[in-house]
Amino acid sequence: MKFRTIGRHVREGVKNLFRNGWMTFASISAVTVTLLLSGVFLILLLNMNAIASQVEDDVEVRVYIDRSAENDQKNMLKDQIESLPEVAEVTYIPKEQGLENLIQSLGDEGKAFESLKDENPLRDVFAIKTKEPQDTITVANQAEDFDFVEEVQYGKGTVERLFKILEVSRNIGVVLIIGLLFTALFLIANTIKLTIISRRKEIEIMKLVGATNAFIRWPFFVEGLLLGLLGSIIPIVVLIFGYDFIYNEFNDKLKTLFIHMLPVHPFVTQVSVILAVIGIFIGIWGSLTSIRKFLKV
Repeated sequence: MKFRTIGRHVREGVKNLFRNGWMTFASISAVTVTLLLSGVFLILLLNMNAIASQVEDDVEVRVYIDRSAENDQKNMLKDQIESLPEVAEVTYIPKEQGLENLIQSLGDEGKAFESLKDENPLRDVFAIKTKEPQDTITVANQAEDFDFVEEVQYGKGTVERLFKILEVSRNIGVVLIIGLLFTALFLIANTIKLTIISRRKEIEIMKLVGATNAFIRWPFFVEGLLLGLLGSIIPIVVLIFGYDFIYNEFNDKLKTLFIHMLPVHPFVTQVSVILAVIGIFIGIWGSLTSIRKFLKV
């Protein structure tokens, strides 16, 4: 295709936007509203997935070592735990460090436990991180059978429910996003179709005088691309400033719960690109599918 021909198609596509003012406005509005809703759900879903991953990463198995175990026996126990295929990392926490961590975590109230340093009631611990959070239960059950293990804790009961809730939440979020995008696809395609129906005579005349299907399609391709791109601008701007505001307002508060939102950058840039691509795809798809039947003359 010659550069001059490409220029002609681009000019015609831009002219069509202004030539069909109200229908263009309706199409862009449909894209805007749909992408705004999709963007909100996408941000919620990605943040929910990130928070779920943070919660899962905090799950660990704590193996309390028998008080009678000697250093060699502790090392042997550590080697046994590390040999489990599901284990990613094993950290030894002596009871002195455990007491110090407890005092620091309680702040001013923890000073009351400083008197226990001479007669420390805590036990030495192996903190185990698994390769996959769901392996926690398997590792805990296996560790219980090792020698010199006094007790194994991993939040039995609570952890199983947590994993189930997170799995269901993720699945619901994915289904909502997919359903919304399919709804958007057909809603916007039908809106664009109304624009093209109003110009069916023009298309039929061009076809009758010898214009090829490709020659007729290209201006509509450009028009659909511009409709999708223009429709994505407002949702992108709203979500950038809206997410920045929400992040600054709530992220520090969530930190007290050991939860962090996804950082503004590069997250909003990634979401903006996704919305722009979705908008452009929907605009092009809507234009090309809508014009197809009018090319059969």
